[in-house]
Amino acid sequence: MVSVGEVRLAAKDLDVGHAGRPVLKQVDLSLRAGEITVLVGPNGCGKSTLLRTLAGLLPPLGGAVRIDDAPLGSLGRRALSQRLAFLPQSSQAPAGVTVRELVRHGRYAHRGALARHTDEDTEAIDWALDVADAAPLVERRLDELSGGERQRAWLAMVLAQRAGVLLLDEPTTYLDLRHQFDVLDLVRRLAMEHGIACGVVLHDLMQAAAYADEVVVVADGAIAAAGTPDNVLTPDVIERAFGLRVSVVRDPATGYLACFPQRAGAPDAS
Repeated sequence: MVSVGEVRLAAKDLDVGHAGRPVLKQVDLSLRAGEITVLVGPNGCGKSTLLRTLAGLLPPLGGAVRIDDAPLGSLGRRALSQRLAFLPQSSQAPAGVTVRELVRHGRYAHRGALARHTDEDTEAIDWALDVADAAPLVERRLDELSGGERQRAWLAMVLAQRAGVLLLDEPTTYLDLRHQFDVLDLVRRLAMEHGIACGVVLHDLMQAAAYADEVVVVADGAIAAAGTPDNVLTPDVIERAFGLRVSVVRDPATGYLACFPQRAGAPDAS
């Protein structure tokens, strides 16, 4: 039984990059059960490369990644998929596939593509559809759905893996404001109610402040800062990472932090 706060995925002295060229070096990072870790940073800083390395899709250039205290590289693809689910920025499905057919793909990690469908598979698929609020969409084709509906279907697919670690690369991209928050609310429920360790790449610092248990700022080839939103999302850290002077204020209604760029002549509200 996994306890809330228990480390599920950990990187130590991790170097990541492409074709032997490092993008980030000496990364130390832990994802914990029941918590959301949000990666933020400027475009091209290596957030997605780091996430793909944590998912086992890119080989590390140095250091190590462990999942449930096992070396990531010691696990085969199917064994890893039973422990870790990854949703990239954009996903492609065959034309005409229905939501039910898509979500069934999430069970291949447990039974293979040609194995007989089991009662356990049915239970996992129904659970994933329900949690992702995608059950009303099961008979619809993926290419008929809105952006928000499609994202819920893809989330249901990775949830059907029943993995303890979930990595999401910019899951709110191309969604309108309401559907962005719908997706992030779902991620919060997955962490709080189901004990999943969630690692999420986001661009919006205010969304990071509202949903993250830990914020990791990536910049200049390294982890620039890591900790709670209160400790990390400060004017100094944001200016160093993004090259932008901001004021950081707290919303009196929600208690969440909000960042606003400083313009010439404007007072510093931080």
